[in-house]
Amino acid sequence: MPKYAALLRAINVGGHTVKMDHLRSLFESLNFQNVKTFIASGNVIFDSDLTDITGLEKTIEHCLHKQLGYQVTTFIRTIAELADISHYKPFSDEDLKLETNTLYIAFLKNPPSNEVKQKILALSTEVDSFYISKQELYWLCRTKISDSKISGALLEKTLGNQITVRNLNTVTKIASKYL
Repeated sequence: MPKYAALLRAINVGGHTVKMDHLRSLFESLNFQNVKTFIASGNVIFDSDLTDITGLEKTIEHCLHKQLGYQVTTFIRTIAELADISHYKPFSDEDLKLETNTLYIAFLKNPPSNEVKQKILALSTEVDSFYISKQELYWLCRTKISDSKISGALLEKTLGNQITVRNLNTVTKIASKYL
């Protein structure tokens, strides 16, 4: 049975607080098995016989909207995909090891067009660098994220779609714990 990670947007940010036991119960109500949450930022791990990722995302989004009263965009990856994503190195080891640098991964619903990729890459500066692989945008931030001129909102506007962002440490820990 496939093991999935649902990466949820708008959980425990912006005044939308959801207790993790309640979130687990909502996923269990959808007949998912072995439901676990990983840190309180909208990461839900579960098993399901279903393999239609788009269908799973829509089912979860519908349930959460109905039960929580607001839209929760859902991005699903298998745990194996998260492991691949966490091991992918679009930037040098030197850049990744610097204490001041953090690698963020923005999850997208679909691969962006070449035109959108060019717009994202045009946002690169000495502080922020970007790389797109499949449905993930890798963002190397060479300062505190609060000091960067780039924000999730700017990335969404440039992409023309909603995203959810996790740092590399979170993605790596999820993959390691549940693979």
